Amino acid sequence: MAMLGYFLGALATVLNIVLTLYMWIIIARAVLSWVSPDPYNPIVRFIYSITEPVLSQIRRRLPVSFSGIDFSPIVVFLVIIFLQNFVVNYLAHLAQRLL
Repeated sequence: MAMLGYFLGALATVLNIVLTLYMWIIIARAVLSWVSPDPYNPIVRFIYSITEPVLSQIRRRLPVSFSGIDFSPIVVFLVIIFLQNFVVNYLAHLAQRLL
């Protein structure tokens, strides 16, 4: 059982890091939307390609744009915070119980 506990603890840690990193990428996307970046820049293309699938799903399902302001990054933030507080904490707690 200890091996499963270590696995769940590692999974919780990796998931938390991935969610935090994705949150920072969403912040970078929001900052890029305020300026006019070079669309051919590889970093800009990477940020847009990794965030657009998630943001477009939010935009399609929810009307989160009011008066030209896109609130879909805020919805993604709330989902990430929920996942970090519920799923990651649950996995970490379960890992502690198995050790």
